[in-house]
Amino acid sequence: MDRTAEMTAFVRAVEMGGFSAAAREMGLTPSALSKLVTRLEDRLGARLLTRTTRRLQLTVEGEAFYNRARPILTALDEAEAEVAQAGTHPHGLLRLHCGSAFGMHQLTPVIPRFLEQQPDVELEITINDEAPTLADDHYDLTIRIGALEDSSTVARRICNLQRVICAAPSYLARHGAPRTPDDLQQHNCLWITSLPALRRWPFDTDEGTRVVHIGGNVVANNAETVLQLAVAGVGITRLADVIVGEALRRGALVPILTDWHHVEPVPLFVTYPSGRHLAPKVRVMVDFLVAEFGHAPWRV
Repeated sequence: MDRTAEMTAFVRAVEMGGFSAAAREMGLTPSALSKLVTRLEDRLGARLLTRTTRRLQLTVEGEAFYNRARPILTALDEAEAEVAQAGTHPHGLLRLHCGSAFGMHQLTPVIPRFLEQQPDVELEITINDEAPTLADDHYDLTIRIGALEDSSTVARRICNLQRVICAAPSYLARHGAPRTPDDLQQHNCLWITSLPALRRWPFDTDEGTRVVHIGGNVVANNAETVLQLAVAGVGITRLADVIVGEALRRGALVPILTDWHHVEPVPLFVTYPSGRHLAPKVRVMVDFLVAEFGHAPWRV
């Protein structure tokens, strides 16, 4: 920093034709600027300026140093301006991770709109149901459903989801609709093996919340497969409304046990690594996700 300040004081003094004018431009006193130039000369072991009461005169060494120093300071100013400008404009590659159900049913359809709004941002999207590990710093953003445990990331809530117990009309036509939670023991129920807690379905009773442990003849490790099985009439399932919303809207699935089901809000988050500066490309994507999905547009 001292070397840069010394070089800047010297160059500005030459360009402004004196210490007073250069000092005013740099917000210094003339004596402070003179000390910077003197320190530069002492460090270089050469006189750079001949000082008179009327003007400054470059020495041979001073002219040589000025011709080298001026482009350096110009390049430094240009580099700072370039980075500062880039820091306010969203651009570059954005790596995003998302679970399969949300990614396929909600995220993918809105990506063209984001790219239209941010033409200088490139996207690398990874869609799978295996959450990134704490050691994985590959992603700029992760869309997560459910409680978060990683304190090293910043999380912004997009909205709350709701799980829905539902089945295809074809299944209900063959097996009838359960009227009470106990009736589920006589039905084929589908769940996600990667989330074993979702095999326990909660219901409101006069005695409080009661959990029913469901079973069936087929399971899968991701929500998309369970959804397709339910739509095909294989069994009853309990999935987040973000996943089944479209199927409910078109009647491919119908909700059941709505008077019994204990509805628990499930948070939908977008997370990103903590840090002092949030890249513009990350900020605009976070804002976009909240604007697109904050009102839960999939909800029937």
